[in-house]
Amino acid sequence: MIALRRLFALAVLAWPASAVQAQPAVAAAPPSTPYVLPVGEARPVRFILVGDSTMATATGYGDALCARIVRADTCINLAKGGRSSGSFRAEGRWDEVQGLLRGASAYRATYVLIQFGHNDQPGKPGRSTDLATEFSVNMARYVDEVRALGGVPVLVTPLTRRSFKNGVLENNLLPWAQAIRDTAAAKRAPLLDLNADSYAAVQAMGTDEADTLAVVPRPAAVAVQANAAAEPQGAPKSAFDYTHVGPKGAAYFARLVERALKQALPALASQFRPEEQP
Repeated sequence: MIALRRLFALAVLAWPASAVQAQPAVAAAPPSTPYVLPVGEARPVRFILVGDSTMATATGYGDALCARIVRADTCINLAKGGRSSGSFRAEGRWDEVQGLLRGASAYRATYVLIQFGHNDQPGKPGRSTDLATEFSVNMARYVDEVRALGGVPVLVTPLTRRSFKNGVLENNLLPWAQAIRDTAAAKRAPLLDLNADSYAAVQAMGTDEADTLAVVPRPAAVAVQANAAAEPQGAPKSAFDYTHVGPKGAAYFARLVERALKQALPALASQFRPEEQP
């Protein structure tokens, strides 16, 4: 037995070293390289809305427009009722927009949609501006300041009112719309001609259908005529009017703005939900 053990030990010592090595380990896989998006691609696009009640929450189309954007959280509606191109700045609201633009590094681009006109008209103390000497200057200044802070200004002509006279839609905002068109042309800024688009759409639909776009349904006591805003004496004031919009009107005019924005800036088409989605 001892002799056998001695022979076995001698055999092991004589075995080639290559034969007694352990099975080679499987080569370790190289560490995976994480996918890195190209610079700028991961950052979203941001939209800031600046304007009056026809764009503001609850009375305008602004929130409905933000809801159409794929990343609705990157759309900020700062429009406020009763504000003009002058009072929006005088109240310090423009300071907030400028602050947002200064902190824009997290965004690939920031588009600022600017719409005024309704409250710039005469007869509104503390709000109205002179069309010839103030309004265009105010709009041009907004464009310059957005650009200076790295944003993209987009001028929007004012949403039409829905007052008909003898079957024809009135457009007393036309001079302010034209001033914005002229400013956009002079500054080479993108223009959304919402006044022209909304005027054509409302004229085509007629009085009855246009009235369904209001904040509340048209009261039975209100006649369908130009002076229908004058309610019978003693009757409670209605929220119905020919300027502001409810959910139906907001959705309708938001689609007009969306289509105009895609036409003016085709690269933004991917930022919106498909047309068939609500």
